[in-house]
Amino acid sequence: MTGTFWAIMPPVIAIILALITKEVYLSLMVGIAAGALMFNSFHPIKAMDTIFTIMSQKIGDNCDILIFLVLLGILVALITKSGASRAYGKWASRAIKTKRQALFATVCLGVVIFVDDYFNCLTVGTVMRPVTDKYKITRAKLAYVIDATAAPVCIIAPISSWAAAVGSSLPEGSHIDGFSLFLKAIPFNFYALMTLIFLIFLIIVDTDFSKMKKYEETHEKEELQIDKEDEVPIVGHGKVIDLILPILFLIGSCITFMLYTGGAFRGVSLVKAFANCSSARSLVLGSFLTLIFTFLLYIPRKVIAFVDFCGSFVQGFKAMTSAIMILCLAWSLSGICSEQYLNIQGFVKTAIGGSTMAVAIMPVVFFLVALGLAFATGTSWGTFGILIPISVTILGGNLMMMTVCVGSILAGAVCGDHISPISDTTILSSAGAQCKHIDHVSTQMPYAFLVAGCAIVGYIVAGVTFNGYIGFGFAIAALIGCMAVIVAKTKRG
Repeated sequence: MTGTFWAIMPPVIAIILALITKEVYLSLMVGIAAGALMFNSFHPIKAMDTIFTIMSQKIGDNCDILIFLVLLGILVALITKSGASRAYGKWASRAIKTKRQALFATVCLGVVIFVDDYFNCLTVGTVMRPVTDKYKITRAKLAYVIDATAAPVCIIAPISSWAAAVGSSLPEGSHIDGFSLFLKAIPFNFYALMTLIFLIFLIIVDTDFSKMKKYEETHEKEELQIDKEDEVPIVGHGKVIDLILPILFLIGSCITFMLYTGGAFRGVSLVKAFANCSSARSLVLGSFLTLIFTFLLYIPRKVIAFVDFCGSFVQGFKAMTSAIMILCLAWSLSGICSEQYLNIQGFVKTAIGGSTMAVAIMPVVFFLVALGLAFATGTSWGTFGILIPISVTILGGNLMMMTVCVGSILAGAVCGDHISPISDTTILSSAGAQCKHIDHVSTQMPYAFLVAGCAIVGYIVAGVTFNGYIGFGFAIAALIGCMAVIVAKTKRG
């Protein structure tokens, strides 16, 4: 079953079960078990051994991310317990007067934090949650705004961990620099660009549709009740500065450590430093240093008592338990589908690499394949690594079409990442907004599919005309048409 169609069955099983049962943990476990059984010819003991071998390896390889989540959870608990979040909410309420302004403020913060999507998801949720709560913006809507300004922003930002991942995906011997190719592909990342446009449109017209609209109408009171039950007790007398300074310090220290791990302090250029940095380790170092900074900011000024400061460690860890468990299971599922086991990448590479499809349909085919692969595996970066070398090899002599296809791969990967229940950023967006994970997935899907449909139109035209800019024009026209229909229905409703 290795490298065959059956390799895609474990993630498909997990995703279908998650959508039907709304039990993410069990669904992921079943998907992992199904994959391990397939790989070991349905031998139960060997399958169990494989499961925990993969899990141990994946947790070890991603330990920095888990530590970062715990440290950030502790920081969130500290800021909340100190009263700084409450003070910020009162201050923001004087500057932010409407629901629309609260949403725009969330979007702006998401765009500003473009360096890394993990950092983006959790920081934006932490800072903006008290403000969006005041204006009765549901956690599902907040999670969508966070998710829509995380990966889509990172994938079009030249200085980000995602740009580094794309640049490192080029095969050896390529005649174009990875960073240059990334820059050229930005205008052809239709999904990411149109997601931001569509998000701004939804905020301006103040409307929702499909499952998000239904959720907004039925869950507002329920969410407020849940919040009261799970609220972290406020025991300090923190001010706005006690929230702003730790957040600014966290951003600054994480960026500084990205430059440090990338070699900027050893004479490497800024662009190369960001491209070669270890983003996960940088986030850990930055968050740990911020925890020390917060201690020095709070304790001498008696913003919070020492015993309450220490008590926040346990509370912060508890707050991140759900996200950590889902991430560990999602990583394990992607591990059983990896090259060493069921080799879903090999199946896709054989199916696409051996195809003689016309150049005209390559952009839309690459978009759909990237979408499906990212959806099934929950990873955008793995999708880059599989498909970008194929596109560069096939279209190396046609710069325009190669760039369009790379853009379509990036767009499809981000779209698949958005609609996948097992995606890291989808999970962390739920955690940042403190929204039930399956609620975020189900309410975001219709929005993602609408933008994806418009992107498909653009890639079809780009392939037929051999011009990505014309394709983007048609994609935008399709999106404008959809937005006009939404406005018309809103007025009639």
